[in-house]
Amino acid sequence: MAILTKEQLAHIQSRLLEERARSLRSLGLFDRMAKEDRQSGDSNLAAYTDHMADQGTEAMEREKAALFATKEGRYLYRIEDALRRLYSDPENFGRCQATGKPINFRRLDALPHARYCIEYKRELEARGE
Repeated sequence: MAILTKEQLAHIQSRLLEERARSLRSLGLFDRMAKEDRQSGDSNLAAYTDHMADQGTEAMEREKAALFATKEGRYLYRIEDALRRLYSDPENFGRCQATGKPINFRRLDALPHARYCIEYKRELEARGE
């Protein structure tokens, strides 16, 4: 017997697809910004001094952008993984991967890529994992 109704599965699928699209847009924006920085970097060098503070600020901004892209990439991977689980085994989608218990629909609605029920997730957090 399925854990979620067909309507609930369709809703979660829609949420996952929305999140995937949002994440891809964010990563695309980062990619465009990075390309623009690389392209304009050479022409803008003459306009800026080689002051160490300016260089440090630019390096920090690049590092923050790369960190954001990495985080967004991991999020996109979790979304894609949830879609794979949903498409390959819809009967068991919404089952905690650790305990086998059903994941509450409200949790899945808020976090459609959730792999664990809230009880198990709290255990993990209590152990520092």
